[in-house]
Amino acid sequence: MDGSVKKRSMVISGHSTSVSLEDSFWHALQDIARERGLKVPALVAEIDANRTGSLSSAIRVFVLNHYRKGSSPHA
Repeated sequence: MDGSVKKRSMVISGHSTSVSLEDSFWHALQDIARERGLKVPALVAEIDANRTGSLSSAIRVFVLNHYRKGSSPHA
């Protein structure tokens, strides 16, 4: 498993941003978005709207909670 962090750019709610995530979290985020019938930026926008810390950390916590609960939590 590659633990290196990669920066990815996307447009979320009309503004450009970049997110630094390990590939494992990125692939998990893609899987969760697909399960929910969303594109990744739409799911990230939900996470972004409800976060208190950094976006990258909020995504990691979201992914962790998803798999700990065994279902898609709302951000």
